[in-house]
Amino acid sequence: MRVIRDFAALRAATAACRMAGQRLALVPTMGALHEGHLALVTEARRHAEAVVVSIFVNPLQFLPTEDLARYPRDEDGDLRKLESLGTDLVWMPDVATMYPPGAATTIEVTGPAQGFEGTARPGHFRGVATVCTKLFSQTGADVAVFGEKDWQQLQVVKRVVADLDLPIRIIPHDTSALNG
Repeated sequence: MRVIRDFAALRAATAACRMAGQRLALVPTMGALHEGHLALVTEARRHAEAVVVSIFVNPLQFLPTEDLARYPRDEDGDLRKLESLGTDLVWMPDVATMYPPGAATTIEVTGPAQGFEGTARPGHFRGVATVCTKLFSQTGADVAVFGEKDWQQLQVVKRVVADLDLPIRIIPHDTSALNG
């Protein structure tokens, strides 16, 4: 398993997978991995020869009243879990890599982002849509696996992919029987 923290290494690693004729699956996470996340990684392996898991606590998904600093993080534990599943690549950028100074573009979604969590957490799905679009672009993944438990988030991501004609297939996976 290769842990990658910069774009040059990510591009080299994904290019090597492509040169080997491998399809890439992405599982986007914010870390603090639980059984539900691990089920997504296992499902990703069913759809591609190489699995990339991103671990990035996305500040754009947090409201000013929510405590980003207190979001659970367990890098060592997460990496052990991913290695035990045979994960190929772990993309762990820092905030400055994902959102360099001066970055000014976000993805605003209406439709499925309205109501429910979109009402309770204004701007949350802007953060989800933006980071997922960036992760899809950065990894060049063929497919991405998302839990059905986060139904509204799944609908937002599917809408972004459809509306922006992104060349990635979104695979929903049922994790309702698992904790997390």
